[in-house]
Amino acid sequence: MDRFEALEERIAHLTRTVEDLSDVVARQAGEIDRLTRLTRLLAEREAEREAGLEAPAANQKPPHW
Repeated sequence: MDRFEALEERIAHLTRTVEDLSDVVARQAGEIDRLTRLTRLLAEREAEREAGLEAPAANQKPPHW
């Protein structure tokens, strides 16, 4: 009976570990999605800036200087 209980205990620990890892992976997937959207947005803004569709960058002097 001790061997059976030891196996049950190990299975319980492994189950908990799998659940914890699943939670971590789910959080990481959400963070990757968020960062992917942010990167895409920043790339689009930079492309627009380079195309001259936005105001000059902060480190450039205005033309009247």
